[in-house]
Parts: sequence; C-alpha cells; structure tokens
Amino acid sequence: MSARHAAAMEVRRVPMTDPVAEPLLRGLTEEYLTRYGGNTEMSAYDLADFDPPEGGFLVLIEAGRTVAGGGFRRLDDSTAELKRMWTDPAYRRRGLARRVLSLVEAEAAARGYRRLLLETGRAQPEAVALYAATGWVPGERYGRHRDSPNAVFFEKRLPGPSS
Repeated sequence: MSARHAAAMEVRRVPMTDPVAEPLLRGLTEEYLTRYGGNTEMSAYDLADFDPPEGGFLVLIEAGRTVAGGGFRRLDDSTAELKRMWTDPAYRRRGLARRVLSLVEAEAAARGYRRLLLETGRAQPEAVALYAATGWVPGERYGRHRDSPNAVFFEKRLPGPSS
C-alpha cells in the first residue's frame, strides 16, 4: 500500500453500535460461517464490552466505505482481549490488518493494559501468520475455546507508561 493510499484512510474510534461498524460485523459473521459453519461467536459478547474506557473499537474508512477494523475488551485490570479483527476481502494484502493491529495495540496500552490476549482458529491461517509476524507469541489457553484443538492462542506484552 502506498503512503498516499494509506494517508487517504480515515481512522474512526466508534462504538460497535455505530452504523460504520455494521459492514465489519456483517463481514465477520459471513467469514466465520464460511470457515467454521454454524457458530455463536458473533453473539458471544456484549457490544458494550468494546466501549471505552475498558474497551475500544476502531475502523478504517476509505471513501465512505468501512474496509478494516478491530477492537479489544477488558479481561482484568492489566489484560485485554483482541477481538473482531477484519479486513474487507477487496482490501486484503495491503497492510491494513497490520495497521489496525498496531492502532489497537497502542490504544490498549494507552488505556493502561500491559498485555493483550487473543484466540483465533486454525481455519484462519492468515490471522495466525499475521500475529506470529507482528511480535505475538503463543499464549495461555483461555475463554470459550480453551479446550478446542482447533483454537490458536497468542499474547503480546504492551509497553508501560513512559518514565
């Protein structure tokens, strides 16, 4: 992705109930159905879990179109969970997922979290590769899918406040 193209992307921090989040949520639902069949992932968490101050959610918008996004929700005082990472299929392979990931990590760190956890699935090899390539390391098994052999867990330590 060129620097000019990247600059044209607008970053918006929004609640998941904002209409600009709807294409992302719809796209993720379709993606999960295609890759995993019937599942309850998209209804497993309250959308308000991603609202500040304990959570955060952002989208990238180009020419009025939501093209990527992701967020985090609180697990405990120092740990948040990365969730709802998605890029519109027409915009993949342009570095947008890396950009969203970096923005979400920075936002979580700014909110005082020192560690992020995530779970993805073996049916999402692109996600597994992204996290492995961006400093995430194998993490503790937690949450709803902790006993699933198809779940892959990562964690990342976040920088502390500047001294």
